[in-house]
Amino acid sequence: MYKALLLACCICFLAACATHRNQLEPIRRELEQLNCDKALAQLDKIATPETDDQLLYLMEYGSALQICKQYDKSNQIFQQADQLSEKIDYISISRVAAATLFNEQALQYKGDKFEKQFLNALAALNYIQLGKTEDAMVEVRRINEKIKKMADEEKSPYELNSFASYLAGLIYETDRQYDDACISYKDSYNLDGGFKPVMLDMLTACWRAKRSMEYNGLVKKTGATTEDIQYSKRGLKKKKREIILVFLQGWGPQKTIQPGARSFARLLPSASLTKKLQVSFEAANENPSGQTSPLLSRVVYSVERSAIATLEADINSLAARRLGARVAKEVVADQIRQKDKALGDLAWLVMVASERADLRNWSLLPETVQVLRLQVGENDSHIKLSGLGFGDQVSEDLGTIDLSDEPQKNIYLIRSLH
Repeated sequence: MYKALLLACCICFLAACATHRNQLEPIRRELEQLNCDKALAQLDKIATPETDDQLLYLMEYGSALQICKQYDKSNQIFQQADQLSEKIDYISISRVAAATLFNEQALQYKGDKFEKQFLNALAALNYIQLGKTEDAMVEVRRINEKIKKMADEEKSPYELNSFASYLAGLIYETDRQYDDACISYKDSYNLDGGFKPVMLDMLTACWRAKRSMEYNGLVKKTGATTEDIQYSKRGLKKKKREIILVFLQGWGPQKTIQPGARSFARLLPSASLTKKLQVSFEAANENPSGQTSPLLSRVVYSVERSAIATLEADINSLAARRLGARVAKEVVADQIRQKDKALGDLAWLVMVASERADLRNWSLLPETVQVLRLQVGENDSHIKLSGLGFGDQVSEDLGTIDLSDEPQKNIYLIRSLH
């Protein structure tokens, strides 16, 4: 009886890790083909029940709703996921014991540290798209609160703080609060180690805030080129308005087992055909933005890089848990051996064989966040959006923006699916 139970537990735990990925693959294919009704119906079905993986499915559901441009409902789901993640910190003792003796699939999914923070980042982008800048700023504050709490508890580096500052700058800029935008972009630039695309936004905001002395100091500090300076000092042309395209490019990394260490997970990049966004204007005979043609997006934040870095930073605490688990397995097996040596040996083999990394992760995240700024005039009726892949070849049609739909709108959220 004990042998059958041990074998059944091993098979159960080893098979469990494939469930999430197997369910999401067909849903992702539906999204890639823009079959939103089918994809959302399937996600609603698996995200509603209170299962061990509900948090993960809620995050996937919120992402899918964002992809399908249902921004209000997306934020409702992200809020539900955020609240659930707060509750899951209290786990039953029996679940912890099962995870110790077998593997972490026995635990309710708590979300990786990076995922918990990026919930609020995507929610902020939804609110920015909807023009609800105050609500967007609340989400940015939530990111900073989580970062501070995690840092205080574990004294570990967290990779989302630069993007939180960038989002704050974007929100302030949207409201034409250039002084605050200058400060926030500067924080993002310093936190991200001097990333040039962020530097351009920082210089632009500081110039528009008329912080001349600070601007000149930043030009010198960053080594800005003549072209960078010209870009940052560009003025808003007469009878034109500036809009910002926020481009969520590609697919985020996926978890897999580390070679030679099956109880440890690593994140590997996903293949993404589309690498950047290109725009062209219809009914426009000039270059409206004043930028060098063609008009291409630039990366301001790498979700892929930050997710991988955050998981790697957590490897020491995971190693400590795994070491403790090994010791616990040996104690339990030894206790069984005192009554039945063969069964104790079998228990040890089953428990060790069941060790496997938790491969659950948020699979519908983007690879990068990119930005493209444009100045549009009265005669510019539509913006055509195209995804570009390797060799700057068109990889997907991302549709068009009708500028007459919302004449006052100044920010648009766009997602690639290939």
